[in-house]
Amino acid sequence: MYALILAGGKGERLRPLTDSLPKPMVPVCGKPILEHQVEWLKAGGVTDVVFLAGYRWEAIKDYFGDGKAFGINAHYSVEDSPLGRGGAIKMGFPKVPETEETVAVLNGDIITAETLDNLSARHRERRAANESHMATILVVPMVSPYGLVDMDETGTVTGFREKVEMEHWINGGIYLFERSIAAELPDLGDHETETFPRLAQTGRLAALRSRCFWRSVDSFKDLREAEEHVGSR
Repeated sequence: MYALILAGGKGERLRPLTDSLPKPMVPVCGKPILEHQVEWLKAGGVTDVVFLAGYRWEAIKDYFGDGKAFGINAHYSVEDSPLGRGGAIKMGFPKVPETEETVAVLNGDIITAETLDNLSARHRERRAANESHMATILVVPMVSPYGLVDMDETGTVTGFREKVEMEHWINGGIYLFERSIAAELPDLGDHETETFPRLAQTGRLAALRSRCFWRSVDSFKDLREAEEHVGSR
């Protein structure tokens, strides 16, 4: 099985760590986010990883090389100029052999305890029910970034709550794509705003709800929480 990892992020909120590294190479407990992702993908049966790179891409190539030391085959698709995430995925698809019908795709800044096996099972289930099904996405609960204040009908404060799970679900940045989705991707732009809405309107997109640990490492707070999770395993 092949995987495409969007690994071109600049990670400006993680400076100075990202002054010389792309965001996915920022270390979590001594290993780059990308290495944690490679281990996660291997556990789900992935043998080949295509790094969709741009900013400071040489740091990724210098670290992973051909991938053999990490138990995978590593491939590289490098943008000369930013194509957007959808464009980067479309550009990387030719690196995947035509015999590979299903491909894992993920943002290069995600740490999660959910498994690729569970996402794969959901994808196969939907494919069996609808042969035109093209993609399955991981979704996670939206958590309030603010502390909530509980009050009674008189306005008396009765308590406070932190990290409250809301009723909404957000895109977790991890997907399984059928190869046929390549024709639906933009040459320049974002698959989340251009491709996914179109698939949703035609019933070709499904989701796996997950309450497992999930973090998109966008800030030093996210990095600390990811390290606490990884360090506790």
